[in-house]
Amino acid sequence: MKSFAELTEREVLAVAISSEEEDSRIYMAFAEDLAGRYPDSAKLFEQMAEEERGHRHRLLELYEQRFGPHLPPIRRDNVRGFLRRRPIWLTRNLSLDAIRKEVETMEFEAERFYVKAAEQAEDVSVRRLLGDLAEAEQGHEKLAEQLTDRILSPSARADEDKTRRRMFVLQYVQPGLAGLMDGSVSTLAPLFAAAFATHQNWQTFLVGLAASIGAGISMGFAEALSDDGSLTGRGSPWLRGAASGTMTALGGLGHSMPYLVPDSWPNAFWIATAISGVVVFFELWAIAFVRARYMDTPFLRAVFQIVLGGAIVLAVGILIGAS
Repeated sequence: MKSFAELTEREVLAVAISSEEEDSRIYMAFAEDLAGRYPDSAKLFEQMAEEERGHRHRLLELYEQRFGPHLPPIRRDNVRGFLRRRPIWLTRNLSLDAIRKEVETMEFEAERFYVKAAEQAEDVSVRRLLGDLAEAEQGHEKLAEQLTDRILSPSARADEDKTRRRMFVLQYVQPGLAGLMDGSVSTLAPLFAAAFATHQNWQTFLVGLAASIGAGISMGFAEALSDDGSLTGRGSPWLRGAASGTMTALGGLGHSMPYLVPDSWPNAFWIATAISGVVVFFELWAIAFVRARYMDTPFLRAVFQIVLGGAIVLAVGILIGAS
């Protein structure tokens, strides 16, 4: 993958063209999905899709004038730092509020891309067009506000997060939650395999400690290197990496700490294992709740993915250790 700074002017325009085309299709999918429930709002999305097509046409005209008819095969998925769009089939039957959040995030990212691209452009005509498109994308946020005023009640609007707060979630809550999920689930198998293989609390704790810290370091570097934050506004990559790595380590340490119960105690192994099992139970349910609350995942699906998945990993660890 390329970083944004490595893109040539030709590649920047090509990425912008493909992005406008994809966003137009997403808005039309929203319009089709809302047509039966909120026909007025569906028209708003149709208007936004038409504007995106107009942006693409302007970009294509400028590209042909500058570089000819052939576009390089590069999309925003090939550029480090872009937030990944959810596949269209995952946006079906979302609530109006969830769709509005998706749109505001899309427009915020598009605006930042055009601002950064205009700063980097050397050709005057390219800089002018990219600046105009940045302003146009900013105007789309007002259309999203119209959607709120038209459909949502004042009490509901008062409780909703603003775009900047959602970006805070993207900067810190999301990487932290991803780390907590990874640390809580990925360390279950080695910890309980060691526990049932040795029946020794201290050795089990050392395995859990090593697994937790190792996973934390791995997740921290993976998050920091995946996105420099220049386009998405997700903040410093090292802060996000620190949040992800710290929560990964804490997720593993949570159910490793009970094995600090001294081996000299009567039934020390079973006491530690019982406490660790209770900790795992609360960890997995807490993750499922946070995932449903912040990541727009239906609660039952979150429970299925996290609790059931964690239980399977736990059982695998016990079976391996006891064999």
